[in-house]
Amino acid sequence: MAKQSDQVHAPVGGRLFTPMFFGLGLLVLVAGFFLFNRFVFGLGSVTNLSDGYPWGIWIAIDLVVGTALGCAGYAVALLVYILNRGEYHPLVRPALLASLFGYALGGAAVMIDLGRYWQGYNMFLPWLSQYNSVMLETALCIAAYITVLMVEFSPVFLERLGMKNIRRRLDKVLFIFIGLGVLLPTMHQSSMGTILVVLGHQLSPLWQTQLLPLLFLTSALFMGFAIVVFEAVLASVGFRRPMEAFILNKLSTVMAWLLLGFVVVRIADLLFRGDIVLAFRANLDALMFWVEIALHVTALVLLWPRRIPASPRRMFLSASTMLAAGAVYRINCYLVGYHPGDGWNYFPSVGEIMVTVGIFALEIMLYLVFVKRLPVLHTVDRAYREEHAAQAREGGAAAVGQAT
Repeated sequence: MAKQSDQVHAPVGGRLFTPMFFGLGLLVLVAGFFLFNRFVFGLGSVTNLSDGYPWGIWIAIDLVVGTALGCAGYAVALLVYILNRGEYHPLVRPALLASLFGYALGGAAVMIDLGRYWQGYNMFLPWLSQYNSVMLETALCIAAYITVLMVEFSPVFLERLGMKNIRRRLDKVLFIFIGLGVLLPTMHQSSMGTILVVLGHQLSPLWQTQLLPLLFLTSALFMGFAIVVFEAVLASVGFRRPMEAFILNKLSTVMAWLLLGFVVVRIADLLFRGDIVLAFRANLDALMFWVEIALHVTALVLLWPRRIPASPRRMFLSASTMLAAGAVYRINCYLVGYHPGDGWNYFPSVGEIMVTVGIFALEIMLYLVFVKRLPVLHTVDRAYREEHAAQAREGGAAAVGQAT
């Protein structure tokens, strides 16, 4: 396997302004129209938020789901730098890019959702902070992690600008930021579950549990790994690059065990508390619970380690299903299972939906700009390709030998 120092990255090149790029830009412009109304005329002019539902899809999807998708860098860093699995190093930069976009746009969603957005800086003023607030800890951790991600991703820009001396100096202290890049997501992803614990009886017992911090942290990890596989397969197809099947197959095994642990803890917790009976009632909570479980189980079946390596199509389907499962779980926790009391209801407005669509469209546009113009993806030379092909053949041959 090529060492970290041997990995060379380069822009993939190609035409940037394609019909898809302009289509995404149109969605961003539509979102900009609704954002203009939101910032000028207030939340009520665009959203269906209320005193009963002070947060909607801008928090549940753009932030809570978006930052979980942004845990790609966190998950890969655990493998490469903490567990010292260097074979996954080619996935580091794309994972960091996904993290940077997921968290930066998630942070932007928080500012969009704040009623008095012009006073958002107050959360950084110590004399105005409530240090017993789990929401403050989450906000500060996310802000700090965005800064850390910028530093971790800065070698890409330094290489592009030819600043080799600065790059070498940065390498000497980068381990500090890598450590923070593992610590901070561990803190705030678990704290997103702690926020729900504070809700008490307002959250359905199907999701309310003291294990929410653990479940949210685990879901962030498997969603982080899933977005790495999802992005790697799409990049290989979209940019006509060789598929890193050997690495992705090994990563799928890690994802399968993580997902199995999540499902076991989730079901065992409901059985232990005796709240599993709520899953058999005829209401929306029960329906969405089973949708969530069905997605997790389907992803687990697709992922489960097999003697013969999975095909790219199967890896893509399993990663997509896993992302959907994690997203539905988090939306269930923050919206579906949240019951503030009689008389309150919520369904996102057209403006809220279009802003969310626009944020994800902007993320895709930025991804295309970065990978086509900056050294994000590693180059796949002939030696690297032959090495991975040989490893894949060896793995397949060993599997057939065991089967026979």
